[in-house]
Amino acid sequence: MRRLAWWTVSTLTVFCLLITAPAQAADPEMDKLLQGPVGKDWVTNGGNLTNNRYSTLKQIDTANVGKLKGAWMTRLKGSGVGGKYSFEGTPLVKDGIMYVVTGNDDVFALNAKTGEIIWEYWSGIEQNISTVCCGWVNRGLAMGEGQIYLGQLDANVVALDMKTGKVAWKTPIEKWQNGYGITGAPLYYDGVIYSGITGGEFGVRGRLTALDAKTGEIKWRWFTLPAPGEKGSETWPAGTDHAMRGGAPIWNTPAVDPELGLLYFAVGNCGPDYDGSMREGDNLYCTSVVALKLKTGEYAWHFQEVHHDIWDFDAASPVVLFDTTVNGQPRKGVAQAGRTGWVYILDRTNGKPLVGIEEKPVPQEPRQKTAATQPIPVGDPTVPQCAEKMPGYDEAGCLYTPFWESPVLVQPSGVGGTNWSPMPYSPDTGYLYVPGTVRTSAYTRFPTTYTNGIRYTGGGQAAPIGSPMSGTFTAIDAKTNKIAWQTKTPYRVGGGGGSTVTAGGLVLRGEPDGNFLALDAKTGQELFRFQTGFGADAPPVVYEVDGDEYITIATGGNQMQGSAYGDAVWTFSLKGQLGPLWAPPAPPTIAGPTGPIAAGVDAIKIGANNTEYSFSPARTRIKSGTTVTFTNVGDVPHDSTSLVQDNNGWSTGAISKGETKTVKFDRPGIYYYICSPHPWMYGQVIVE
Repeated sequence: MRRLAWWTVSTLTVFCLLITAPAQAADPEMDKLLQGPVGKDWVTNGGNLTNNRYSTLKQIDTANVGKLKGAWMTRLKGSGVGGKYSFEGTPLVKDGIMYVVTGNDDVFALNAKTGEIIWEYWSGIEQNISTVCCGWVNRGLAMGEGQIYLGQLDANVVALDMKTGKVAWKTPIEKWQNGYGITGAPLYYDGVIYSGITGGEFGVRGRLTALDAKTGEIKWRWFTLPAPGEKGSETWPAGTDHAMRGGAPIWNTPAVDPELGLLYFAVGNCGPDYDGSMREGDNLYCTSVVALKLKTGEYAWHFQEVHHDIWDFDAASPVVLFDTTVNGQPRKGVAQAGRTGWVYILDRTNGKPLVGIEEKPVPQEPRQKTAATQPIPVGDPTVPQCAEKMPGYDEAGCLYTPFWESPVLVQPSGVGGTNWSPMPYSPDTGYLYVPGTVRTSAYTRFPTTYTNGIRYTGGGQAAPIGSPMSGTFTAIDAKTNKIAWQTKTPYRVGGGGGSTVTAGGLVLRGEPDGNFLALDAKTGQELFRFQTGFGADAPPVVYEVDGDEYITIATGGNQMQGSAYGDAVWTFSLKGQLGPLWAPPAPPTIAGPTGPIAAGVDAIKIGANNTEYSFSPARTRIKSGTTVTFTNVGDVPHDSTSLVQDNNGWSTGAISKGETKTVKFDRPGIYYYICSPHPWMYGQVIVE
């Protein structure tokens, strides 16, 4: 009887386990790597599911990092080389093979030990895509189930065979003609691909899409803009469809906590960017951190960083998950670095502040329907938050200073603070490492009408001519949100490559002047500097092959930073033999047109010389009464718009590829202008 009872109980136990055991993961090896600490392989954009970009490798450390040299440098056959591209992708490495994507959505597999190209995928994307906000860029890949996954500027998610680079499937998320695209690296986990979209400047309806990793079939979508009656719809004007074209894109790679069963991501700005007059309310889920239930995409919680955003304060940098202790109690944290200059530190179980965040009154502009209060974190901002007065501008304000149709200087601006750049976390120091841009913008609002696939911003921002542009790199204590140490940088780094941290006590990062740096993670002391010869605006990765540790960074510039473009992948090791290259031209540190003054030139080309976001010549001198022609020889629409706001102001209006517009200059003077959709483009006409 005892033996029979034992057999019966055992059989029932096994039967119950078979019923309740979860289905086997589609790629159990990959899921294990994604959930564990980052070791010899780097298999997802943020290192693992936390996005904390922390490598446990420590062969290279603070004592020997100064001995690094180049192990190899590979050029990617001219892919993504030119002024319209940025090279910002995070390479992935597994089993000695590296996978890297360029700004043209081309993917290369390389021998991670030698740099030899193994296979190539050429995307063949249309070169006339006109709905690209801020340059052609792809920020990385995902891998799983024997495939490499990428999102493309044409709004397709693509799966490639890891061994051959052949296309396994391609799924459109939307049409690029409607304003949609993909620039962020997707996330693979447990048989699913998660991808966001771009298009916040084109009146899109933001969303996160979950796709079957094997087939590309769309499993579910979660819209960042609620339909009428859905949770959050009460934060948009009732009886309108403004939320359906309200932007709220997702630029970044999500993070996952498998134990909590939650997926996290940050959401971008509202649309129209600078005009809040018709969208009264907080406008969820713009500029927010959002958590969804991993399996179903159901809403779990949110935290909005900026209510009723009119400053283009995208939450663009990837969220970071970390574990810490607060008041002696273990806590689960999630942090996001904002364009406001603040780091928002939350409890990832419920979205409540882990370090204090207080709602405080802010200046008001009734015509903009501004929010009465904004969430202000306890602790230190990473960049200055007040603009200085400048000649020609009547008003200069601080963070959350509103504006209307007269220009107002605000800092940090919509291109200040931390943009898309990833922020790592070190469990050894307890610090978050935050890149920042110090830049003032002059904001103005103007009325706009929504047209499908056309820019829909309701205003603009541009750095005043002659204003300084620089950066900060800051270690923030995650327990207090206060600065542990900070380095001032001569160049903007908040829109650059971010950084990676290691168990060897190092913070690794690139700079737009081409230098690759290693810093002491505890003190910020610079320990190593190497000139790559190209703008170093991508996040580094760390990996190991045959017992040797390597560090890799993609170097090819960032068109918004103005850094030198190229197609080089640099890899370093303690056994390396390659020395540095000559320094490329430095990026600008003062806003305004650069280059020589062309005498008597009355024809200006936009996008010439393989430099999409430029006027050529940028500066010209003409006689009074001269008519100047502006011809767009680039690939995307541009305009030429005077920075003067009074009766002397002028604009060509939008100029499509191949079109020409003219402006006659009758009065002597100095006329500065920008491209209003791309306000980092400057020109100058001197009329005598």
